[in-house]
Amino acid sequence: MIKNLAKKTVVALMTGIVLSSCNGLFSNIYDEPAESTVSDYGFVQKPTDSTPGRVYIDATDYRRWTYIDFHTMTFDTLDVDDPEPKNWDIAIHRYDAKTNGGAVLETGASGFAGLENMPGLAQGEFVADEWTTETIVTDMSTMMDGYLSYQESYYNRELSKWLNVDKSTMPPIYTPSNKVYIVRLADGTHVALRLVSFMNGMAVKGYMTIEYKYPFNI
Repeated sequence: MIKNLAKKTVVALMTGIVLSSCNGLFSNIYDEPAESTVSDYGFVQKPTDSTPGRVYIDATDYRRWTYIDFHTMTFDTLDVDDPEPKNWDIAIHRYDAKTNGGAVLETGASGFAGLENMPGLAQGEFVADEWTTETIVTDMSTMMDGYLSYQESYYNRELSKWLNVDKSTMPPIYTPSNKVYIVRLADGTHVALRLVSFMNGMAVKGYMTIEYKYPFNI
């Protein structure tokens, strides 16, 4: 009896080790939400004359939009089926982005220094949102069955260039553009944005750090 109990204990321990190793090997391939290493979200750093501000959001959930208001420095995180808040400037779903009646210009700059004095920004081609039915994925659980669930929504293709996700390989390849994007808001003011990071300190993808300058003069 003691020998059998000892054997069972060894098997259980070995099984736990193997499963732990597998979890470490395959974790984050499908970007499952996980606990963040940071408890503060939203406008975590205000901009100054010499440094941009920072917004930190949890965009791990495919069922959520995060609505950001640069005028009031506030944000709301809502289910994809919930009505949009009354006031917002841009919204983020995973790495997808849309504006509230705005338009976006991708610049060639990788930082904010000297950007306000860059000639030609005002004459640049600002890209408005477009309606899409097959871009905003809301359910990945059926991927292995050969289909995904989508939300019909507006989507800004230009701002969404800030992170390219190549799903032709597994795990996907994530390539940030590292460029600054200028968003012309509905009231005619501008905000400059740059995606600094798309993961947290534990390398869990979907936690986004965004640098910004508002108001931004062009």
